Amino acid sequence: MDELLSQLMSAARSMWKHRWLGLLVAWGMTALGALVVLAVPDKYEATARIYVDTQSILKPLMSGLAIQPNVEQQVVMLSRTLISRPNVERLIRMADLDLKSQSRSDHELLIDTLMKTLEIKTVGRDNLYIISYRDPSPEKAKRVVQSLVSIFVESSMGDTRKDSDTARKFIDEQIKTYVAKLEEAETRLKEFKVRNIELQTIDGKDMSSQLGVVSSQLDQARLALREAVNVRDSASRQLEAEKSNSESLTTRSLLQESASNIATPELDSRIEFQRRNLDGLLQRFTEQHPDVVSTRKLIKELEEQKRKEVQELRKTAMAYPTATGGASLASQELQRMLASAEVQVAGLRARVSEYEGRFSKTRTLMKTAPQIEAEFAQLNRDYEVNKKNYNDLITRRESASLSGDLESAAGVADFRLIDPPRVSPQPVAPNRLLLMPLALVVGLLAGLMSAFVASQLRAVFYDARALRDRLGLPLLGVVTYVMGEGTVQHNSRDLKKYWAGWTSLLLVFLAGMIVLSLKTGTAGY
Repeated sequence: MDELLSQLMSAARSMWKHRWLGLLVAWGMTALGALVVLAVPDKYEATARIYVDTQSILKPLMSGLAIQPNVEQQVVMLSRTLISRPNVERLIRMADLDLKSQSRSDHELLIDTLMKTLEIKTVGRDNLYIISYRDPSPEKAKRVVQSLVSIFVESSMGDTRKDSDTARKFIDEQIKTYVAKLEEAETRLKEFKVRNIELQTIDGKDMSSQLGVVSSQLDQARLALREAVNVRDSASRQLEAEKSNSESLTTRSLLQESASNIATPELDSRIEFQRRNLDGLLQRFTEQHPDVVSTRKLIKELEEQKRKEVQELRKTAMAYPTATGGASLASQELQRMLASAEVQVAGLRARVSEYEGRFSKTRTLMKTAPQIEAEFAQLNRDYEVNKKNYNDLITRRESASLSGDLESAAGVADFRLIDPPRVSPQPVAPNRLLLMPLALVVGLLAGLMSAFVASQLRAVFYDARALRDRLGLPLLGVVTYVMGEGTVQHNSRDLKKYWAGWTSLLLVFLAGMIVLSLKTGTAGY
């Protein structure tokens, strides 16, 4: 610590030796700094305030129908990218700033200067923007701000419409692509259905369901065949019995037997079939279902028809009371029943044979059905995916069209010029009252630095210790200099002159600050 203090004291003594040099440098640098501050031209600031209203009554009304862009984000991005090179070049042409540009380098310098000096500031979160520019010419500053306001407002128009047109063009290209895909998929589906037309049904059932339906139809046909065979065998036995007992029976008994055994096998089979059909319908539907109601009505009509036919046959049998006529009538009735049963059995056999053929064919097709159904499912899945994407693109295209029309009608936002471009009556720069003290500080520092540099260039030792340490030689002794009265008085006068020089510097600076303050005032600084 003592060594550091010793070095500081030695440096201060060395600088004190060159104090007049430091004073002269301080005077010169302070005066030069003051001249530079006074020579800087005054700059006037032109400002304008713009309010961007992002609310629109059409947007909530069109919610869900048109795409709602983030208008606030667009405005913020627009404000940040407004001071770009193309916009600045346009501003130069609008404000006639390129009239004084004699060369390409001057034009480039003007562009760089404007990009650095133009300012767009936001005020809070209220979408309020302040555009400002400083220039020595008030009229030029006002023209620049007016041109920038115009560019700011016009930049919001057209870009959104261009984006909408670009999006719609892209969507149209994608729609054309999906139309081609759909046509190709529909062609594949058509060719597949033509190749496998025997597997298709009207109700769209798969092969297992078709096999179940054919099996059910075959079982019903076989049951009906067995019933018809039983009816035929019964009629045949009755006919044989009638023939064997025709001679021993009386006419009355024959008539009674004929009247009591009158049967209608065709109507009975139809009634039985409709009853089985009704049982199947009741397992799937309620009593109020139209098919159930119509089936019950048909059964009732068949039963009424059977009752009337039996009554007619009985009246016919009672009209011929003779034994011979009665026996003939009973035989004729039984023969008619037998012939009708034979016809019904033949028809049912043909039906059973047809159903058996269908059943065998369906079982054969069942072996290849899974592969075919998987291929159809894959084709149909691809088609459904492409169709869904196609419908979505159609919806998006309409939404993009509505969005473009909405933004053309309402615009991105409503730009309101709150304060038109105006220029401050007083210059706002440079702040000379702030720069003058800075010039004084720079002058003082320059004086101290010059004295320090001079002391280092022409080193002087003020104590024996510093000399011994620097030279590294043994010191034999020290001779003390005793100043006379004249020297002391000379040094005193010199010191007074020195401090008078510093005092005069400060007084001159203070007087200059007072004059400058009275001349320009504090407005705008």
